[in-house]
Amino acid sequence: MVDARGLSCPTPVILTQKAMKSKEDYYEVLVDANTPCENVTRYAESQGYSVVVEEKDGEFLLKISK
Repeated sequence: MVDARGLSCPTPVILTQKAMKSKEDYYEVLVDANTPCENVTRYAESQGYSVVVEEKDGEFLLKISK
């Protein structure tokens, strides 16, 4: 789980990149703004992952999987 709430881009993407170095099949990233949600989604998809976004109370949970 990457908790990137309160962080502005590109920090959420960088944290996601670091987590993905472990080559797992599943990650969760939590952000609290639309821009980091879009940027992390774009990055994950460029790495061959699919992303499901769940929004609740202004926070976005990105479920990233192979």
